[in-house]
Amino acid sequence: MLSLRTLSRAPRVLPAAGPGNARNMATLREIEMRLKSVKNIEKITQQVSLSMKIVASTKLAKAQRAMAAGKEYGVANSEVFAHATSPSTSGNKLFLVISSDKGLCGGIHSSVTKATRRTFAGTSESLLLDADSKPVEIDQASPVMVIGDKSKAQLVRVLSGNLRLSFNQIGKDVPTFADAAGVADLIIKSDVKYDSVVLVYNKFVSAISYEPTTVEVRGEASLKESEGFKAYEMEDDFTKDLAEFSLANAIFAALTESHACEISARRNAMDNASKNAKDMIGSLQMKYNRGRQAAITNELVDIITGASAL
Repeated sequence: MLSLRTLSRAPRVLPAAGPGNARNMATLREIEMRLKSVKNIEKITQQVSLSMKIVASTKLAKAQRAMAAGKEYGVANSEVFAHATSPSTSGNKLFLVISSDKGLCGGIHSSVTKATRRTFAGTSESLLLDADSKPVEIDQASPVMVIGDKSKAQLVRVLSGNLRLSFNQIGKDVPTFADAAGVADLIIKSDVKYDSVVLVYNKFVSAISYEPTTVEVRGEASLKESEGFKAYEMEDDFTKDLAEFSLANAIFAALTESHACEISARRNAMDNASKNAKDMIGSLQMKYNRGRQAAITNELVDIITGASAL
């Protein structure tokens, strides 16, 4: 009777372990297939990233030289407006967001997009602050123009009613003053009314870091009303020409600096792609080993349980 009872329990023990083992094997098979897939992707990524890193490193030196030249234009603008005008915290503002049409460069595009959204929201992280370091109140209907398709695609979701113009095919290579002058000319000839133009772009901090920043350029009407310019007798077209030239200068400086940030970020993104693949391989390998150990342990438990039952 004792042996019959023991044998009657045995069939219930052994099949119960079968589905669990099947699930473990299926899970291990999936992990193994994913591990092979990631390893293949890592090989491709390593080859592509190495090529793109070499290209980006070559372009970065050229972009930094252009940025140094472009900053000279921006310094000249700053000197003129620092002595002739006072900081503007009111009036109609036109926002010009500067990015590019290319991807594979980390958070370059989302950086300026998020900064623009925070500025419109008037949060403590706004890029426009008054003398008391408080966010400047922005008219929610303020016009926005975008250089680059990437930021345009992001801003159209939240500020679609504010978008007036967009520019593409700029910054495929190192930006030139002709590119900046063309953008400035189209802005001035547009029907958009503004007292100042706020450029939102990425500031080059180092080869591995950047941060969004703004530069405000006064318009023609605002220049005419400023005390610094009223002190001198000037021809009627002087402020118009100065406003257009200073806007082109500021755009050129912002374009070159933003381009240098993009090339630097692309080089870093290629490094991160290979590192992420290696980290994922390590994580999957550990998960596979643990699953395999668990499956072997379960099989041993089943064998020992069945043997003891018999």
